[in-house]
Formats: sequence, C-alpha cells, structure tokens
Amino acid sequence: MKRLTLFYIFLLCVVAIVSAQPKHEVRAVWLTTIGGIDWPSSYAHDGTGIGQQQRQLTEMLDRLKAANVNTVLLQTRVRATTIYPSDIEPWDGCLSGKPGRAPGYDALQFAIDECHRRGMEIHAWVVTIPVGKWNSYGCQQLRRKYGSLIKKIGDEGYMNPESPTTADYIANICAEITRRYDVDGIHLDYIRYPETWKGRKSADNITRIVRRIHEIIKPQKPWIKLSCSPIGKYDDLSRYSSRGWNARRQVAQDAQGWLRDGLMDQLYPMMYFQGNNFYPFAIDWQENSYGRTIVSGLGVYMLHPRERNWPLAEIERQMNVTRQIGMGHCYFRAKFLLDNVKGVYQHASLFDRHPTLIPPMTWAHQPAPSAPSYLEVKHSDKGDELMWGGARDNSNGPYLLYNIYASTEEPVDISNPAHLVATRYQWQRLSLPASARPAQPLHYAVTATDRYGNESPAVYEPSSASKQQPTSTALLPNDGSTLQLPPNPAADVDMLAVMTLQGNIVYTCSHRQQVNLTTLAEGIYELRSLNRKGIMHRLGFFIIKRH
Repeated sequence: MKRLTLFYIFLLCVVAIVSAQPKHEVRAVWLTTIGGIDWPSSYAHDGTGIGQQQRQLTEMLDRLKAANVNTVLLQTRVRATTIYPSDIEPWDGCLSGKPGRAPGYDALQFAIDECHRRGMEIHAWVVTIPVGKWNSYGCQQLRRKYGSLIKKIGDEGYMNPESPTTADYIANICAEITRRYDVDGIHLDYIRYPETWKGRKSADNITRIVRRIHEIIKPQKPWIKLSCSPIGKYDDLSRYSSRGWNARRQVAQDAQGWLRDGLMDQLYPMMYFQGNNFYPFAIDWQENSYGRTIVSGLGVYMLHPRERNWPLAEIERQMNVTRQIGMGHCYFRAKFLLDNVKGVYQHASLFDRHPTLIPPMTWAHQPAPSAPSYLEVKHSDKGDELMWGGARDNSNGPYLLYNIYASTEEPVDISNPAHLVATRYQWQRLSLPASARPAQPLHYAVTATDRYGNESPAVYEPSSASKQQPTSTALLPNDGSTLQLPPNPAADVDMLAVMTLQGNIVYTCSHRQQVNLTTLAEGIYELRSLNRKGIMHRLGFFIIKRH
C-alpha cells in the first residue's frame, strides 16, 4: 500500500465538508432477483400478477429515489437463466414461478424504463461463473449444449474459467443485453475462480473473460460502464493482512489491473468487513483507482440480528470515511436498506440528503455537450413552468439528458448539489408546482449531460444571464503555476479548494500552502475556503492561461 502523506491524513480528518455532499458520487444498490429475495415477492401468471410485480418494483424505486440512490444494479443473468427474453438462455423462475416459463412481460425493459424515468442509472448485473445447482434447470440446459464446459464442485455447477469458450459465451450474453437494451452498465458478479477450485488458479484466464466482454460491448455502445464486484480486499497490505481472503491471490481476480489496463470503468468491491479489515483496504482501492470510479460495497445485511448484528454506527463510519476519500457507496442489498434495518434507510436519506451526479467517464470521451440553447421560465401562483432548447451532443451518443438547478439566489450556483431539482432528465420541459417551491421566488439553470456523464455549461434565466461568468474585476491573479491569494482571509480558514465551474473539486491544500496550479489544465476556476465548522466561502475566480 502506498504510504499516506501527512497532508492526506489531515484531509481525511479535517475536510469532511469538502466531500460531505459532493456533486458527483455513485450511490448504488444491488437489487437481487434470485429466488425473489429482493424482488419480485410474487409470481406473474396473468395480467394481475404482472401488475403486482410492476407495482412492487416501482414502489421500491420510488423509495430508493427518495433516498437519492442514483444507480440500480439489477440481477439480470441469475444462474444460467435470465429475467429477459434471451436467445441464449432460458427464463429464470423468479418471475413466473417456473424456470423456463415466460412471465408475460420483459422485466428488464420495464425496469430500465422506470429507472430512467426517475433519472437513475440501471446496470445489468450478470452472474458469470456460477450456473446453479447441478440439476437446476439453467445448469441442465447449459450442460446439454456445453457438457465439457461445466465443472461440478460439490452440488454446484460452474463454467470453466480456463476454457476460451467460457469467455466467448459470457461475452455473447453481455453483447445481447447491450445490443437490445438501453442499459447504462454491465456489472459482472463472481468473475473469478470458485474458492473451492482444485489446482492452480491463473489470473490470465479471468482477465481473458473480462477482455472479451470489453471487446464485444464497447464498440457497440462505448458509454456503457463495465464494472464488477471483486472480493473486498485486493491483496495483503504492507501493514494489514487480508487474513487469507483476497481478490488477487485467492481467486485470481486482478481487479486493480483491469482498471489500470482500461478494461473496466468502475469497481464495487464487496467490503463487508469492520475495522482494520475495512478502512486500510478502502484506501488501497481508492489509491489504485487509476482515475476510474470506486464504489464501496456496504454490507448493510450485517446489521440484521440474524446476520452479524452490527450496530448502525459501523455503517455510518464506513459511509463517512469512504466519502472523505472520494469513493461512492453501494448497499447490499435492497431489501435490508428498504426494510430500514436498525434505521439504515433513515440514515442513508439524511447522509445523502441532496441528489448527486454520477462521475463522468472523462477517460472514455471528452468534450462535454454545448449548453442548452435557451431557457424560458414562466412563474405563476400555480407553480413554475420551465422549457429549454436542445444542446449539441459532442459524443455521438443516442441522446442527451438534462440537469435542472434552482435557488433563491442568482445566479444559481450549479456547483452546489443542494440546488439540483432533477438529474438525468429526459425531457425539455418541467413543471414545478407551487407546493414544491419555497416562499421566496426561485431562479433556475439547466445543463445538458451526455451518456458519458460529461456536463455542459449552464443556461440561466434571462434575468441571470449577465451573471453567468465572473467579471474581470473578480479574477485572482496567477502566473500559470501559483495563484495569488486574496488579502485578509478569515481567521478560521483551514483549507482551500479549487473547483471547476461545474462544481468538481480538482485541488485542495492547507490555507498556509501556496496554491499550486501546475497540474491543472487551462480554463476558468473558482477558489473557495473551508473552516473547521464545514462552512465554505467563495474567494474569487481565476483563469489559467499559459503561453
């Protein structure tokens, strides 16, 4: 593990507010379908059953949205069976009650539509190597087609990770989902050797599967995020042992290498541990992210008295620390979160009290879209009506989405997630009823975002247009390397933060240090101060322009 610098430790301890409510963060949940343990809780045999399943799912999504969850990992390939009409594998029995029988609707398409309607991403969760009990329907069907490909360990069947056919087979399932559905990601589960595998385990064999999936889905839709859920500890650290259970050596899962080599966009390590089995390994994941997105898997199921009976304070600490080091969080699993075990749903709703945007895939595509062409707002006693013009997409994606901001002050500060009214919005018109407005009049701004998550500049209401950009008198001088700070800063200032105009924090330092600009690209930035109480103040804007 890389040694933490004193400044980094200081940042973790002091600068809670810098990451307390970040504008960009993955807040996800694993929604399990196997056996209907999260969803569905009833079977669909007719229109009534279909309606019950769909109502249950929409109610769950409404509650997840209310807690500002922005990503749903939906179990799509279960155990050599699926929840959509596949040409490759049979229906899973969780929907109809009988494996191989269709439920009368496409559950994956329904879930995609409902998630997108709520501005949430949905990733198809694909269970890769395990194919269920040896005599289960899915395993039997697969054995008939590829008998030598399936290995029996105990009473379970597994695809052989050492066969190139396994890589092609799983990649074809991922390609089918990618081609047919407007998913935002493919999420690989159990992309590793079984822990009870006899003989040598080679990471090259698992990486071959990952590479084949990457090669087949990215040319189709390069904005789709490829991710996996590795074992929660990558390897032993210099000071902390993994206690014999890690991704790299125990199950040949080179997850950090997949980030380094550009094969994956996100990782969701299953960090269902406490104390020194959690925090040092969380830092290790983030330090070896290679600029990609790390989302800590939180074992909220461990709160249940029938599991480990953790106190809620353990999950609270884990959420605080992972946020401070720049990681997102993902709940395992939906039922335990929504059942509010030990108050975890209430805590999540307070901890994530504002919406947030998903970090952009800047490694996959730049630049951002243009700003929407105009914004028209009609204020009345009944509410506010917004309508805006389309933006130009520079990504060649299928369509743009929009983020809407509102504030009682103008110009609207789009760096503040508290001002987000709607995210990943599909339409170009929004109605905000009077009952949803504060007593003071609201001012609005709208941005466009492409499927990679790159956000455009904002278009403001006409009354705010003259204040969109900082004036020359507000600019702080710099020579392209060092920023000249404004005189007489407040006595309680502890930290300084440099932010982009889109609200991304790109640099932090102690107020006693010089602001080093050498790692920043040319452009317009904002400087803010932070005190020990977590209060931020704008100190001014500056432009980096080098010759």
